[in-house]
Amino acid sequence: MTDETCQWQGWREATERALYGPGGFYLRPEGPAGHFRTSVHASPLFAAAVARLLGEVAEELGTAEVDLVDVGAGRGELLTSVLAAVGSSLSVRAYAVERAARPDGLDPRVEWTDRVPRGVRGLLFANEWLDNVPVDVAEADAEGTVRYVEVRADGTERLGEPVSGPDADWLARWWPLREPGARAEIGRPRDEAWAAAVASLEAGRAVAVDYAHVRETRPPFGSLTGFRAGREVPPVPDGSCDVTSHVALDACGDLPAGNGLAVAELVTQREALGRLGVSGGRPPLALASTDPAGYVRALASAGEAAELTARGGLGDFLWLSCRVRPSGGGPGSGGGRGY
Repeated sequence: MTDETCQWQGWREATERALYGPGGFYLRPEGPAGHFRTSVHASPLFAAAVARLLGEVAEELGTAEVDLVDVGAGRGELLTSVLAAVGSSLSVRAYAVERAARPDGLDPRVEWTDRVPRGVRGLLFANEWLDNVPVDVAEADAEGTVRYVEVRADGTERLGEPVSGPDADWLARWWPLREPGARAEIGRPRDEAWAAAVASLEAGRAVAVDYAHVRETRPPFGSLTGFRAGREVPPVPDGSCDVTSHVALDACGDLPAGNGLAVAELVTQREALGRLGVSGGRPPLALASTDPAGYVRALASAGEAAELTARGGLGDFLWLSCRVRPSGGGPGSGGGRGY
């Protein structure tokens, strides 16, 4: 065993190294799409819905020039598809926020950056980003004391020091552990990352989409897991797989009022996409006789929409939406890191 393999770390530090350190999982050339499908990869209907959402935001802002920021952009798949769907109807300044290097052949209109731009006027969209913001894991020991879970690079775990300070406060408010053996992912870093992302908006809307839970449905033993090559695998923080967990999205949405920020809204992907015109309803059978090719296309589209909105699947993802009222200004290049 190497010294690095033997080293004990909290899950937050270990995940940071495994995903974003040298040779990290998310820095590999194949990108996330090489290992799992998100809604972006499932159907072009998703990007078309985001394009419609961008149009709504532009209308709210009273402008045809609008910013689009994709946080956790992968290899730019969503931005590429949204720009194609928008066409010439809007003038879009597109930003891809991602730690990996800019992929070859990406649309030159897309600015590639590892920082969320400041002063954005438009739409900030984060699809399956917050689940990969590294967090610590806590577990209640046999006496009920809540302790940090420590891990080695081979996935071996042990209980460490008692959880204290802001992490303990977060657990007490959002995910109390009352029984020995109960586990939780401490979502405070995700709350802070989302608050910083929303604060980057001068005006418009910030939307986070993720597999998530709320206070009433917290998993009793947490949700930490791994993914590799399309399969769920044990979460081993050695860079060989994705290390992820569901997001306490209600906690992320608990932002302070004021500064133009409206109350956050939390809905399922099924409802959010329905509002944007994505429906899994079958086309009328009569179309099969009047326009057979059109019927086949409509049937395929309905199947893709059904996957995006399916109960027990992608449709159960949660969309957290926060509106920021206009206050003037324009996009800049500084600002805090979203990761």
